[in-house]
Amino acid sequence: MTAPSPASHLSITPTSLYVGTPVMLLASLNADGTPNLAPASSYWALGRMAVIGLEDGGHTLANLQERPDLTINFPSPMLWEHVERLAQTTGADPVPEDKREAYRTHRDKFAAADLTPQDSVEVGVPRVLECELQLEAWVRRVTPGLKGYHIVEAEVVQVHAAPRVVVPGTQHVDPAAWDPTVYVFRHYVALGETKGRRPKSDVPGAAAHRPSAQYPGAGYPPAS
Repeated sequence: MTAPSPASHLSITPTSLYVGTPVMLLASLNADGTPNLAPASSYWALGRMAVIGLEDGGHTLANLQERPDLTINFPSPMLWEHVERLAQTTGADPVPEDKREAYRTHRDKFAAADLTPQDSVEVGVPRVLECELQLEAWVRRVTPGLKGYHIVEAEVVQVHAAPRVVVPGTQHVDPAAWDPTVYVFRHYVALGETKGRRPKSDVPGAAAHRPSAQYPGAGYPPAS
């Protein structure tokens, strides 16, 4: 492959740097014991630790600073509209001053998203039944970021997967079957054809024939 010349690139200032991250639904515990549910899309994992970035002032962040219970639920692209229903809602009452123009309080976030709570095993907050991959976790540390966000480090203590996305007879998620929603420059996107794999993959060759995933309406409207 021929390397591009310097003149082939533009210097730009995009309003978003979400080049491709998974969409999550985070369930946390309100002070009154009810669950809160919120969308998020800043995530990475190392071993059994999940690291999540959350903007300051959010109700989920406030919950996790006080109570460690957390579930991380990964919706398929077909659920993007359910995710979007939560985009302008908050569990905080009253709505924080800097969010009052765009947000509204909704105490039952599962109902707002038309999703179903499912009991967890290790934590005191529910999972999202419709999500094919769900993580139960305990928050171990919350650290202020440099500007406008906090970093949440959570230890995953249970992983739940729909049988459809598990390689039969193994503990491995099948990359050819699993299809997360990816957040790309404020659009909801489904994965396309898999091009390759790492030699250390748990499922050698299983992802080689993933069909192109297309869902009606995927990518619109943009999330906030």
